[in-house]
Amino acid sequence: MSHISYEHPRDQIVEIMKRIYGYGMTTTSGGNLSIIDANGDMWISPGGIDKGTLQREDIVCVKPDGTVVGRHKPSSEFPFHRAIYKIRPDVKAILHAHPPALVSFSVAGVIPNTAVHPTARQICGTVGYAPYEVPGSEALGRNVAAAFAEGHSTILLENHGTCTAGSSLLHAFQRFETLDFCARLINRATQIGKPNYLSDTQIEFNLLDRNDRFYPSDMPEHSSEELEMRYQMVKLIRRAYKQMLFTSTEGTFAVRVGKDSFLITPNGIDRGNIEAADLVLVKGYLYESGHKLSRAAWFFKAIFDAQPEINSLIIANPPNLMAYGVANEPFDPRVIPECYLLLREMPAFEFGTHFRDLAKVTQTLSPRYPIILIKNDCMVSSGKTLLEAFDRMEVAEYSAKATISARNLGGMQPINDAQVADLVKAFKLIP
Repeated sequence: MSHISYEHPRDQIVEIMKRIYGYGMTTTSGGNLSIIDANGDMWISPGGIDKGTLQREDIVCVKPDGTVVGRHKPSSEFPFHRAIYKIRPDVKAILHAHPPALVSFSVAGVIPNTAVHPTARQICGTVGYAPYEVPGSEALGRNVAAAFAEGHSTILLENHGTCTAGSSLLHAFQRFETLDFCARLINRATQIGKPNYLSDTQIEFNLLDRNDRFYPSDMPEHSSEELEMRYQMVKLIRRAYKQMLFTSTEGTFAVRVGKDSFLITPNGIDRGNIEAADLVLVKGYLYESGHKLSRAAWFFKAIFDAQPEINSLIIANPPNLMAYGVANEPFDPRVIPECYLLLREMPAFEFGTHFRDLAKVTQTLSPRYPIILIKNDCMVSSGKTLLEAFDRMEVAEYSAKATISARNLGGMQPINDAQVADLVKAFKLIP
């Protein structure tokens, strides 16, 4: 469970608003968050206050009888927050904002298809639609509440933005963040080609538990080497999150810490607030008791077993690189010399290849092919060190972003074969 669950509603709202504003998902005057507590008090962000400098003292409390406590007025969208809580007693937090990618869908009148990625539908649930009404009006509140009354917890607002709800503010944020990720991924894939969507069967197949050989166990005292590795992993995981290479729910690191043992990111922990104690030590098929093992543990172990020279692995879904996999278009890493030196050719596999033919993937991902792409799923980056694997992930995403932009300038002119041969020779690369 994230530490945010133990924070006061004021602090939760300030923390999540900082993420939203810092990611460019809202503006100085836009967006509003609320939490309803066990007493029935609604804590809500204020109207007309700079969201980039929001402080805990700015958060407003609205009592069940309508009494307002605080130095500001509640958000102008208070009516639809109140209407949602009234009609959905299971909802404990609400988030509304106007991220550009989702606004593009709202003005086009199109709901993002979460089947673009295998876990997005599980996080977002079904996505509803609320017709346009004047912001802050009771009519808008009725439209939004009606969409939530249909059972949706993620709503697109016509010509407005999006609204999500959850059992906690973090839960609502994860739905919002994931829907925005889908929107950005679809937008970028459309720039390259035609997005491909997964079938229900493919999604269900992806969600199967493949860690059935692993069992929890008490572990011996943690070594200094392991503790240092935990510290370094946490720094890089948080860094990946800040750079939007991870989301709060997606993105996994693993690093060897000894013979047949490795540390791995847990399942269900907020990547933005991960702590060293959250990481899970795996030894053979035993893992640290009291932790929730990553769904990808079986995959990481298979790679480590097959490739002894690989010490670090990262699974991520950076949207520019993933756009190539979603559009079923090849990504050419021959962008600049540094890109080719780190990424080489970057093989791409069809969705589900690692489930159907694991050896095909584990025998390819290697020092010769240090990064691979699995379509509509993830990229896998490897390295001798965590920093090397992280660097490859960054370079892959930045290079993909550059190549997508290059299309508007007439297309990419890759480094040619002779220039590649010069790089292989000059840097003594594996041929």
